[in-house]
Amino acid sequence: MTSQRSIVILGSTGSIGTQAIDVVRRNRDRFAVRALAAGGGAPQLLAQQALDLGVETVGVARATTAEDVILHLKAEASRRGLPSIPKVLAGPTVAAELAAGPCDVVLNAVSGSVGLAATVACLRAGHTLALANKESLVAGGTWVRDMARPGQIVPVDSEHSAMAQCLRAGRRDEVARFILTASGGPFRGRSRAELTEVTLAEAMAHPTWAMGTSVTLNSANLVNKGLELIEAHLLFDVPPEDIEVVVHPQSTIHSMIEYADGSTIAQASPPDMRMPIALALGWPHRVPGAQPTFDWSTAQSWTFEPLDDDAFPAVRLARRCASIGGLAPAAYNAANEQAQAAFIGGRIGYLDVVDVIGATLDRLAGDRDLAAPGRSLESIVAFESAARTAADTLIAARTKDGSTAS
Repeated sequence: MTSQRSIVILGSTGSIGTQAIDVVRRNRDRFAVRALAAGGGAPQLLAQQALDLGVETVGVARATTAEDVILHLKAEASRRGLPSIPKVLAGPTVAAELAAGPCDVVLNAVSGSVGLAATVACLRAGHTLALANKESLVAGGTWVRDMARPGQIVPVDSEHSAMAQCLRAGRRDEVARFILTASGGPFRGRSRAELTEVTLAEAMAHPTWAMGTSVTLNSANLVNKGLELIEAHLLFDVPPEDIEVVVHPQSTIHSMIEYADGSTIAQASPPDMRMPIALALGWPHRVPGAQPTFDWSTAQSWTFEPLDDDAFPAVRLARRCASIGGLAPAAYNAANEQAQAAFIGGRIGYLDVVDVIGATLDRLAGDRDLAAPGRSLESIVAFESAARTAADTLIAARTKDGSTAS
């Protein structure tokens, strides 16, 4: 019997956060949540989560929504007959403050590289980091990776969780290749020419996973797979050329490890995030019944296809960034966040998103040494700001005349 672990959940009202809370609710003997943090866009849900779990502290990133959260907490506490409500903190640094507080595990499920400060705070405090916010590792690069002690960062992404599980089958020096699987998204099989008129609604229709807006869009153009390649490179200290991406539409084999003797170990489970979340919170111990398994009495087919780099160049760009190292991955992520927002806002087209990433990398490479690593939180944030400015300039040029900017 493992001892109960104290958890802090950052991004509690998002897709990963809500599923993590479901895991906790069904495993009260294993996990107790000390604090929750969220952006503040769903104050009623945040209040319900806080009172359901009996947390000590609630944090909201947007101070303007703190009063709404307090009002919902008071109303819900009154309805339940509870004598008090949790302490409420507000402001842009609240996630980092909670990540540095007393606990065993911090689940960082914040969306975007804004989660970097919380990742750094968690690692510096010595807590285990259950990492769902891949952008913070991508942006922080080797500076963040080297800050962590061995085993301190435990991946939540299903692909990296799969890799971590498969690595238990042999010694690290016996590994030949990491094989990262991709569903292919809603546009699998289409050529680049067939993607020119893709709409936001079409890009949001993922065939296998239910995710938040940002991850769903990143999955449609395979930017997410590019980020995952960089994450695998950093997490497992594996050269990017030793990571192969293969399309697996069923999303049941989450990744594989190929060993030197020709054996390939695969981790398979239904497309459900509760198992990798539970494993990250309890690592290295498994949580029984974390999610349903397969019905092996039913016929199933699992297929694999090569990735079309022409239609989906995001992975090729990410491999380039991982090979360069330093701040190049941070530029990839920052440019994507700006371009994705522009696509959501209707200012650029679907294909422009990845094109802007590539053009941003080219522009920044002409001005600075992208291979130079970040050396502090402040320097990385400053570089990201420069990358966002460069991306915004390219986006504005496309918005103005519809031509390809460089």
